[in-house]
Amino acid sequence: MRKFLVGLLLGIVLVPLGIYLYLCSGFAPVATWAPPMPLERFLATTAMDATIDGQEHPIHLASPTPASLVAGAQIYRSDCAVCHGLPSQAPTAAARGMYPRPPQFFRPNAGKIDDPAREVYWKVKNGIRLTGMPAWRSSLSDTQIRDLTGFLGDASALPSAAMSVLRSPSAKTKPQGQSPTRRLNPMHKPA
Repeated sequence: MRKFLVGLLLGIVLVPLGIYLYLCSGFAPVATWAPPMPLERFLATTAMDATIDGQEHPIHLASPTPASLVAGAQIYRSDCAVCHGLPSQAPTAAARGMYPRPPQFFRPNAGKIDDPAREVYWKVKNGIRLTGMPAWRSSLSDTQIRDLTGFLGDASALPSAAMSVLRSPSAKTKPQGQSPTRRLNPMHKPA
């Protein structure tokens, strides 16, 4: 029994000490181009899944309408496309430099998001820590987040009106010259 207790105590001390020394050694991959640390993906996705599953989801996510898909396409075009891409375009320099790599929704075999709508809604609203995915809760209304969630539900089966928004020059898709982060700011006065 004594050997067991000594082994347990050494494990409790040596494992955290080994992790600390690994992190302090400069060998831990921290650059965006480096491979993930051991267990990094598992720890991040497990924590995020548990958080999302534990949240209440009071917002009803109805099936998108053609008008809400166009509205979602406009938001996507102005706020999301720089990281997540547009049809028939290569990933941007910003997207290529991020880690983890943001999903490219218009690449072959990538048009459908497998996550449930409530999870997509949560990710858009709250962001994802340490990934570059911002929280849009202060910039977009709940209706705009719902429209964007519906749009992202199946980017491979969008109506032609939504696709034309994605293919148009970006200046035409922004609402009345306001930047996306100022839409909800009542103190903002357009120039």
